[in-house]
Amino acid sequence: MGVSESLKRGSVELLILELLQKEDMYGYQLSQEIKERSGGFYTIQESSMYPTLYRMLEKGYISDHKKIVGKRRARVYYHIEQAGIEAHEKAKVNYLTLVYGVLKILDVNTMEELNKNAREAMIALKQRKAAQLLEEMELEDWDL
Repeated sequence: MGVSESLKRGSVELLILELLQKEDMYGYQLSQEIKERSGGFYTIQESSMYPTLYRMLEKGYISDHKKIVGKRRARVYYHIEQAGIEAHEKAKVNYLTLVYGVLKILDVNTMEELNKNAREAMIALKQRKAAQLLEEMELEDWDL
């Protein structure tokens, strides 16, 4: 079960900058690291990440350089710049402040409550999707 696209858009830049502070990475590596570190809850297709990377290049948050991998293949690695470090710090504070405020409104005060609420919400969503799928299957013409 993934995070909705509209919620992702606001955090992709933050996550990329977070990862690039550790080491230079290429697009596929960034998408896989986001998926792995989120436990599979947050996935972003490599192809949909590139517009964000290009915007970040234009803003001066990151730079890119090519490395030859194997005999002929060139891989583009991204590197965080000082402007990116500063943007990351601001974005992280803004994001954590927003999340804290939302959690307070949802009356979630501990990590245990957060985990419980997240599990319950995911189960309810899966049940709704399963019911919707069953409903769609009954409406289809099954004449073969």
